[in-house]
Amino acid sequence: MNSSLAFYQNLGMALSLLVIGTFLLAGMVKGVIGLGLPTIAMGLLGLAMAPAQAAALLIIPSTLTNLWQLAFGGHLRALLKRLWPMLLAIFVGTGAGALWLGIEGGHWVVRGVGAALLLYALSGLLLPTLRVSPAQERWLAPLCGLVTGVITSATGVFVIPAVPYLQALGLNKEQLVQALGLSFSVSTLALAAGLLWRGTLGGAELGASVLTLAPALLGMWLGQWLRQRISALLFKRGFFIGLGLLGGHLLISG
Repeated sequence: MNSSLAFYQNLGMALSLLVIGTFLLAGMVKGVIGLGLPTIAMGLLGLAMAPAQAAALLIIPSTLTNLWQLAFGGHLRALLKRLWPMLLAIFVGTGAGALWLGIEGGHWVVRGVGAALLLYALSGLLLPTLRVSPAQERWLAPLCGLVTGVITSATGVFVIPAVPYLQALGLNKEQLVQALGLSFSVSTLALAAGLLWRGTLGGAELGASVLTLAPALLGMWLGQWLRQRISALLFKRGFFIGLGLLGGHLLISG
């Protein structure tokens, strides 16, 4: 605990408040639309700290909220049987990316985060509904997993191309929510392993990540309350627009 508090003391009051506000907002978005916590965390924290530091902070809240998401729905065994090639490829891609790229780089990593956020926002706003046939699924699943893993290892953003791919499988709402939780859980654990291997995730960082769980869970509760009172479609559109603007800023400014 002392090392965790020292971590935030080193950040300073302003940056610590940014961390709390970021996870509160990220949790709220996840509560409304079922995704977005690590994406928002990497985008907003990337404005003020190193991507590796931001990625370390999201490990605990992302893991626990995604495990909670995949635990309900009753489709876990069937989804594991169907999605294991993609999930295995995510681990392989993240591991290879951690060896080859890592997330400790300079301005190019921040620009990479911005590019990933912008691409995800554009796909959410402009990409038409796609469908993947069983024949395409056999080769597309490992390819999407591998690319997602490499992008994850370099930027801490693990939604591209995994989310558009899962949305194209024709899953019903409950299956899709559970599949997203499964994919994000594997990506988060693979990212944690990569950060640990490169020495950027230790006891202080994990302790600091535990302390972000409270605002993330509070945000999720607020998001679930808000979901009953607003248009989820309109909120999602606003989310992608804001994410695109943030990604464009990071891409340009580095």
